[in-house]
Amino acid sequence: MHKLAFIGFGNVAKSLVHLLERKRAMLKSQYDITYSVTGISTGRHGFAVNPDGLDMKKVFALIESGQSISPLSTRQVQDSLAVIQHSHADVMFENTPVNHATGRPAIDHVRAALNAGMHAITANKGTVVHGHRELTELAKPKGKKFYFESTVLGGAPLFSIFRETMPAVELQSFKGILNATTNIILSRMEDGESFDEAVKYCQSIGIAETDPSNDVDGWDAAIKVAALVTVLMGVPLKPQEVEREGIRRLTFEMIRQAKTDGKRWKLVCSAERAGESVRARVAPELVSVTSPLYGMQYSSTGVTFRTDVLPDYSISVSEREGMHGGPDETAYGLFADFVNAVKE
Repeated sequence: MHKLAFIGFGNVAKSLVHLLERKRAMLKSQYDITYSVTGISTGRHGFAVNPDGLDMKKVFALIESGQSISPLSTRQVQDSLAVIQHSHADVMFENTPVNHATGRPAIDHVRAALNAGMHAITANKGTVVHGHRELTELAKPKGKKFYFESTVLGGAPLFSIFRETMPAVELQSFKGILNATTNIILSRMEDGESFDEAVKYCQSIGIAETDPSNDVDGWDAAIKVAALVTVLMGVPLKPQEVEREGIRRLTFEMIRQAKTDGKRWKLVCSAERAGESVRARVAPELVSVTSPLYGMQYSSTGVTFRTDVLPDYSISVSEREGMHGGPDETAYGLFADFVNAVKE
């Protein structure tokens, strides 16, 4: 029986709970994995711990009615670190909002979980770009895992492929589309919508915030580039060090002209080794029909890697009807990390 703690209980964490429940029988039959949720920290609905397991139906009922989950707790806890300490969990899922500048408090949560003997699994990119080396080194001697598959390309396997199936490969460069929101905006503008109309659509389906600047100004893409460079190229890089330009300058006329010329504007993420350093960039680029990025429309994302021993290697996530790169896909990355961590 694996005891789980959730630090941050937004849409991704809720989707993960639903996915775990849907896969409960398969987890037991194929991997002999059983679980209970023993700790939850929320930003709006309080905190709760119960080492014997929280009743998740009651948790969801309280949250949906706007109430606090604290009455479900077997002891008084008033912050996330107390939830980690008193949940007696084996696995901690960290899903608090990203702090691009410092990675905190997410790094503090992961550090506390590892020190308490838990596996730490996160979709928070800040923990990777600001704490990857420290947290990885902290986890190793404890026999625990610090996993973060969901930080880039949602639930698609990326970091795990390099970690487990491509030993001693040296990554020379990569290029791709890592932000689905800007790709939807540009695709819809190509279909005739204005920038504002396309942004409002992304907000209506829940993949853009009320303030969309994190996406449209390239910050989300930049922190994902920094995460890939830090982990896969072994060069610590902060998002502030990524050359960055968003998509605000792209007008409807520019996109229409590109379409007439058989090209498309894309927010392209790239990095390339330059001696001992890496040059990283996020910026709008015109791509032609011969580019693998040309066919990535709407919420489709992907990246092509160039290594020292293999031809160009690509991973892509294509849009499927009714799916827009939302919390369900991110939740699966957390789910996969959980299974891989505990079965090892």
